[in-house]
Amino acid sequence: MTYPDTQLFIDDQWLDAAEGRTIDVHNPATGQVIGRVAHATKQDLDRAADSVRRGFEVWRDHTPAQRSKIMRKAAELVRARVDEIAALMTREQGKPLVEAKGEILAGADIIDWFADEGLRVYGRLVPHRANPAIQQLVIKDPVGPVAAFTPWNFPINQVVRKLGAGLAAGCSMIVKAPEETPASPAALVRAFQDAGLPAGVLALVYGNPAEISEHLIAHPVIRKITFTGSTAVGKQLAALAGRHMKRVSMELGGHAPVIVCEDADIELAVKTMSRAKFRNAGQVCISPTRFLVHESVRQDFAKAFAEVATGLNVGDGLAEGTEMGPLANTRRVDAMSALYADAVERGATVLSGGKRIGDEGNFWAPTVLDDVPAEAKLFNEEPFGPVAAIRGFQDLDEAVTEANRLSYGLAGYAFTRSLATADQLTRKVEVGMLWVNMPAMPSAELPFGGVKDSGYGSEGGPEAMEAYLNTRAVSIAHQ
Repeated sequence: MTYPDTQLFIDDQWLDAAEGRTIDVHNPATGQVIGRVAHATKQDLDRAADSVRRGFEVWRDHTPAQRSKIMRKAAELVRARVDEIAALMTREQGKPLVEAKGEILAGADIIDWFADEGLRVYGRLVPHRANPAIQQLVIKDPVGPVAAFTPWNFPINQVVRKLGAGLAAGCSMIVKAPEETPASPAALVRAFQDAGLPAGVLALVYGNPAEISEHLIAHPVIRKITFTGSTAVGKQLAALAGRHMKRVSMELGGHAPVIVCEDADIELAVKTMSRAKFRNAGQVCISPTRFLVHESVRQDFAKAFAEVATGLNVGDGLAEGTEMGPLANTRRVDAMSALYADAVERGATVLSGGKRIGDEGNFWAPTVLDDVPAEAKLFNEEPFGPVAAIRGFQDLDEAVTEANRLSYGLAGYAFTRSLATADQLTRKVEVGMLWVNMPAMPSAELPFGGVKDSGYGSEGGPEAMEAYLNTRAVSIAHQ
């Protein structure tokens, strides 16, 4: 199939940008330009804002059951089109086709879950303290038009977590999707359009991220901001939203610790964490990155982990048998090279990888480093790539201290056979999500979000709905 040029979606129409500007889209496996995406102007953004203003007035008056029906239809269309959308995603983002299909099908499940959760947004009656004739109501209603900013690492998943909750709550939304991976989010939006979503409820724009965020966050139509991306950019957007008193949800960067205790099932730890580490070429906010392994098992763990990394089939995500695709852009290749060089210079031991693969595309060999010093950049900066950093510890308190040392607090992992140890880690490791003796398995019904500099708010569970709702009190004295 050919890769399409991607247009803006405003007021139920697919449009070129007002000035005709476009941005090139590259295939990360080849580095070649495969298409173009429309570059929105401020005129386009104002049109989008006006459309979601009008769309909100329509959508808020749909009953939850009516919204649910449309959302479920969109999910059905996404499933029916999974092969087509996955091929687009792999060509623009690089991940293996099987991972792309998994992301899309999981996205459809998220839409379904929020479609049902919207039916369970309840208010309540509160008895008056003195006068039974006074009726006191607690009402939940949609906050208003939303501006959503999503990243390139999961072009479908990151949109549906915001879109599912927002639409189910009754909000309209402008999605600023990633310019690197525009076609798959556009295919998602088309599914909602074909499912019968009313005009103006959803808009899709691309362009200069800084210009778009500055314009939309300040725009009087927009009442809520939701962002997934780096901590540095998240702080800038949160500050801008604060100046305009806009509600904000932030799902930001992470640097997930993995604590492997002396009583851990090493085979299980290696199997689950190696898959997690090299999934999507390590470009995952909850990817395991800092491996803290008890000295008594560190050598066995490191050796086995490196063997898995060395044996991975790295290549074009569209090729059969590919287990890890390229990095999404050249910036990530440069970042891996810099982090690797710094760690080795500081004394880390190379067990596998550590180099670019070939001259074409953005391929980096799955890399495992042992004895990584705590002061190495790799142990302090989110790598967002296929590099695993290992260092040892002697007692659990030492591991917990290191796990909590950074300002990040998104995800964490641990492996132990002891319930007492698991309980201690549950209480002491400062992360929004902790998985013990298992890989990350986020689902729509569970909260998804971090603490500390990894953000605030949730993109899963009933908690996600609250961010898109106003809670109001109404008291009525009956005459």
